[in-house]
Order: sequence, then C-alpha cells, then structure tokens
Amino acid sequence: MIKYILLYFSLLISFGSFSQDKIKLAKLKYDGGGDWYANKTALPNLASFCNRHLRMDLDKVDEVVEVGSPDIFLYPYIYLTGHGNVVFNSRQAENLRNYLIAGGFLHIDDNYGMDQFIRLEMKKVFPELEFVELPFNHPIYDQKFKFKNGLPKIHEHDGKPPQGFGLIYKGRLVCYYSYESDLGNGWEDQSIYNDTESKRQEALKMGANILSYAFMNF
Repeated sequence: MIKYILLYFSLLISFGSFSQDKIKLAKLKYDGGGDWYANKTALPNLASFCNRHLRMDLDKVDEVVEVGSPDIFLYPYIYLTGHGNVVFNSRQAENLRNYLIAGGFLHIDDNYGMDQFIRLEMKKVFPELEFVELPFNHPIYDQKFKFKNGLPKIHEHDGKPPQGFGLIYKGRLVCYYSYESDLGNGWEDQSIYNDTESKRQEALKMGANILSYAFMNF
C-alpha cells in the first residue's frame, strides 16, 4: 500500500498540485533517552523552503511518529535526530525495516554524539547491510541544488569533514545518514543558533535535495 501512497505524493510534487491534502513530514520518536525531539523548528522551516523553491505542497506542521507504530507508513519521509542514545527493540526494528523495504525513506541527522548508538541500532534493522559513504556524484547531491563536494558542513563540532552515508537495499537508497554536518540545526530558526544566512541556505538546500530525492526514488 505504501507504494501507492508514495506514488500519489510523487505526482502531487511533479505537477504542483493545489490539493488541500498536504504532504506531512514526521519526526521519529525512539527509546533510549536520546533527545529525539531536538530541532523543533527544523522540519517546519524545511517544509516552507521546499514549498517556495520546489513547488512542493508540504504541511508546515510536522508530525511525531513512534518507530514501532503502524502510522509510520503514512509518511514518505521520516526524520531521526538527537545527541545521544537510541534504542530499537526487535518489534520496532522490524517495523522500521518493513517501512523502508516498502518504499519509505529515513533521514538520520546526527545532531552530535549519536553515531556510536545509531549504527548499532540500524544493524538490528538491516543486519545484512553496512553504511556506505555516498560519492559526491550521487544523485542526492544533484537535484535542484548542486553540491559538487557532497554534504555541506553546517556546525563544526569536532572539526571533522561532513559525510553522507547510506543504506542501500536492492539498489535503492532507503536511509541517508548525515554525519558531522548538523543539517537540522541549520534548518532551525536563525535566532536559535545564530548561524549565518549563507549556512542556513546551504542546509535548507541540502534538505530540499534529500526530500526531492526521497519522493522521486522509491
């Protein structure tokens, strides 16, 4: 069923529909004590940016969905962020796997400090897969906005280069993991982190590319 829902979403975007049924983005709520609720203004700002620049029809009010909930199948894109611990039980891991195999898309955005936890938990979801770094010529960096050097660096943190990793299932990118970049902080209201407008635009453009890629490649 998710394939048909996503096809409907794709057609709405492709033809700039003015339907009242807006596409909703969702933040993933997980166990383990990590701050899944971080970046409160990020998805609404990204939705507004995509509506202006890509003629999408995204709801500017984001949703929250639990990783083990069947409601996860209602969203073409889910966003997972935070700074710390992430835990999936076996039922939650199976639900997330089924969602991704069926056509959904997960964007993991390390807000700093998540890496050691999320890699272990995603192994529960896809034990047969490894995260691979996507090359700079991957289509996710070549949507409306061009990123010839791959994922942009928004916040410094440890000063490491930003990296975009992916889980690829049967030839399809089902999960994109932005590491050492902190895109979500760049999507937030400018007053929260006092990022320069140029950095915020970089982050929003990359976010728009991720959404565009997710909606068109399922």
